[in-house]
Amino acid sequence: MNDDTKTGIHEKSYSEELNELMLRRREELAELIARGINPYPYQFDRQNYTKELIENFKDDSPQHDISVAGRIMSIRRMGKASFCHIQDLTGKIQVYLKKDELGEIYDAFRLMDIGDIIGVKGYSFRTKMGEISIHAQSLELLSKSLRPLPIVKEKVDEAGNKIIYDPFSDKELRYRQRYVDLIVNSDVREVFVKRSKIMSAIREFFNERDYLEVETPILQPLYGGAFARPFVTHHNALDIDLYLRIADELYLKRLIVGGYDGVYEFAKDFRNEGMDKTHNPEFTMLELYVAYKDYIWMMELVEQMISHIALKVHGTTKIKVGNNEIDFTPPWTRLTMFDAIKQFTGRDISNLTEVELHKVAKELHVDVDPNANGGKVIDGIFGELVEPKLIQPTFITDYPIEMSPLAKKHRSKEGVVERFEAIVNGSELCNAFSELNDPLDQRARFEEQAKLRARGDEEANVLDEDFLRALEYGMPPTAGLGIGIDRLTMLMTNQDSIRDVLFFPQMKPE
Repeated sequence: MNDDTKTGIHEKSYSEELNELMLRRREELAELIARGINPYPYQFDRQNYTKELIENFKDDSPQHDISVAGRIMSIRRMGKASFCHIQDLTGKIQVYLKKDELGEIYDAFRLMDIGDIIGVKGYSFRTKMGEISIHAQSLELLSKSLRPLPIVKEKVDEAGNKIIYDPFSDKELRYRQRYVDLIVNSDVREVFVKRSKIMSAIREFFNERDYLEVETPILQPLYGGAFARPFVTHHNALDIDLYLRIADELYLKRLIVGGYDGVYEFAKDFRNEGMDKTHNPEFTMLELYVAYKDYIWMMELVEQMISHIALKVHGTTKIKVGNNEIDFTPPWTRLTMFDAIKQFTGRDISNLTEVELHKVAKELHVDVDPNANGGKVIDGIFGELVEPKLIQPTFITDYPIEMSPLAKKHRSKEGVVERFEAIVNGSELCNAFSELNDPLDQRARFEEQAKLRARGDEEANVLDEDFLRALEYGMPPTAGLGIGIDRLTMLMTNQDSIRDVLFFPQMKPE
């Protein structure tokens, strides 16, 4: 690699051959440095944002002493005067530059490009075309961009509709280069702003109820709390294998044993599974555990919380998701799992044996593993033939005991547990239990899971002796809840892929 010591510029900074535009930008960089202009200064005293300037503009009282900074998104040069648009986090605004006022820095402006970041000080005015703009009294280059942006062109037609030309729309490229995606696609930035609002709304909702936000281990000697295969790593100092957590449930329940009445955590969980529109191996889960409550109480809390989030993010409990309008206004529909299957398939499978369940699945053309236990067969039938048809918020309750080794047996029905899932727009939104707090029953359930592992079920739960020891000290009746934050964000922002709500989704190597 050649190094030009005079300018500090590497002639080839990347493995690929530099194209003509990138070479030209390096030449501009060298000329800027030769003119004594630092292309990467240390700071700029920004005082204003573009949205604020536009919203507060008054024709009879233009604002003075404006100081804004942003990325150049368009340039129109006209000899002794030029226009450009700069973009910050809140939007875009036009800047008017005049040679007579800016002097040498105006001459240097010809060496600046779309993508460069600049700082501008001046005053606001409205152009003859009616556009609110900034009259620049000083200009400073804050960062020279060495790669050209894939510029998205916008036009508003006579009906006021925004038309977009040449969008940066290649999905894989957008996910790999999220930084470019965020620069050129303002709607993408807004998705992640809403994600932050969703998490803030949840914290607000829980903190008002005095639930304690906590942190539990990501590296665990045993994994548990869900049906999933873990990622395995090795701790050199202790010379032991550890697992990236698949859930934080068992640690949070230990805290309920310890005396807290309500605890919650936004947890990064990791599951060694396939990737699709609703699954990423690294994802964010919210879990909540509240002492002295049950799953019926938790249903009402979920209704209140989700409607609270919708109001905070959208200002209404009715939102558009795809072609559907989803109404989160409580109360939501409630159906047992067996009643839902009967309603949508016409088959009553509530008292069938494992062999009979496999036969029904075959008759319904549902593909299930021949070695799957009864619970997994029921889950397969529900997931394929019922769940996609549940559009409005619906609580599916009372799951087969084989599917829920950590949930309490139903107080009045044999063979099922007190569990619900909220299904919205054909997809699971959350999962909740009346938590199992009988240590002897819990041990028996873990032992049944061990038998499933022996049959080849790699996702079956692992027996955790320390968790059982905690239960033996006594855990009060407890309601537990898990919500996938990524799926919740998909729902609240009308996105159909989990990759669209993760800044940096997992990708195959380039």
